[in-house]
Amino acid sequence: MKVVIVGGVAGGATAAARIRRLDEQAEIVVFERSGYISYANCGLPYYIGGVIEDPEELTLQTPESFFSRFRIQMKVRHEVTAIHPDRKTVAVKNLETGEAFEERYDKLLLSPGAKPVRPNLPGINSGKVFTLRTVEDTLRIRNYVDQHQPRSAVLVGGGFIGVEVAENLRHTGINVTLVELGSQLMSPFDSDMASFIHAEMRKHGVKLALGRMVKGFEEKDGGVEVHLENAAPLHTDLVVLAIGVSPESSLAKDAGLALGLKGSILVNDRMETSVPDIYAVGDAVQVKHYVTGEDALIALAGPANKQGRIAADNICGGDSRYQGSQGSSVIKVFDMTAAITGMNETNARKSGLDADAVILSPMSHAGYYPGGKVMTMKVVFEKGTYRLLGAQIVGYEGVDKRIDVLATAIHAGMKATRLKDLDLAYAPPYSSAKDPVNMAGFMIDN
Repeated sequence: MKVVIVGGVAGGATAAARIRRLDEQAEIVVFERSGYISYANCGLPYYIGGVIEDPEELTLQTPESFFSRFRIQMKVRHEVTAIHPDRKTVAVKNLETGEAFEERYDKLLLSPGAKPVRPNLPGINSGKVFTLRTVEDTLRIRNYVDQHQPRSAVLVGGGFIGVEVAENLRHTGINVTLVELGSQLMSPFDSDMASFIHAEMRKHGVKLALGRMVKGFEEKDGGVEVHLENAAPLHTDLVVLAIGVSPESSLAKDAGLALGLKGSILVNDRMETSVPDIYAVGDAVQVKHYVTGEDALIALAGPANKQGRIAADNICGGDSRYQGSQGSSVIKVFDMTAAITGMNETNARKSGLDADAVILSPMSHAGYYPGGKVMTMKVVFEKGTYRLLGAQIVGYEGVDKRIDVLATAIHAGMKATRLKDLDLAYAPPYSSAKDPVNMAGFMIDN
């Protein structure tokens, strides 16, 4: 069996390694357009800010290490330009030599990921305007910062990448303004929870321009003028666009594969596309939201890894099924941690659910033990049934621990009123006898 994989990183590289474990005889070839086959995508902003100092720390595997360990051919700087399902081949171009050739496959796995949204705005092709997706993008931004020593930067977009890059540029001493079209940062959070993130950003000197639309860019006086609708332009030395991503599905579309939301690749729960022997995983595919069962696009590394394993199982004759994405996420915001899982209250109600929520502000550990810090927790549930729908937490210690407990409870189908029955680990430096998760269950039950 010959398996061709288009794209590495979380989904493709995971699938390749899994296929090798399941089939020692399979011929596996991975084509990756960038120069890096497997890298820590989530760590890219932290190299820009100098938190991660060695760029080699970002590259988890090299083509050589992958072949040595798994006997998998990892061909970087190779772009797949077309899929020919009728003859089971893909057209490939070597980006270094210009050579074009076709590669045969028995099974094909698409893991093309998502591309940064880059609207057709005036001046967007300026050399001072960047996006962040690959290691090359990170190196380009870091090199620009090192060489030009910018004093100011504008981040366009207040999602995960925008917030992380804003924090890391502030760490380098750059004055940062974050422009966001919506009324809040971090749209997965309800506005009452996002307000804590706003306060933390402002506390560390990030200026927030909320509810502002960017109309274009203009190089001027050695920098860039960021033109805004109904507001004065912002003059800056550097711009990073982080206004979202869209599925990289052009290959699938041209090959006649069925598409879903926003042009994403349509797959079933076995990660099979509409064309036999072609699978797809990662940020480019449409999934089911685990809580609502509705179609969704959820671009996260965790789901991509799971989908890669499931596709690999099925390529090798198994019958693994993907149950959907829950959207569990955590982000460092300077000294604060913010985390979410499942649905927020706003989106739950938009989905037609009769949702309610309880908010509490417990200490991160026993109040009598020194150093405890307050966290704010919001647990969303369905009225009447008490089905857990989601949770959001912001705080300084123990946030990741609690969100993982709640994510597990949601996946297990627990009712909110059962949270108080959980038997969680307790010691004064780490938690309280009445842990926040248990307290949430108690408040809902009463």
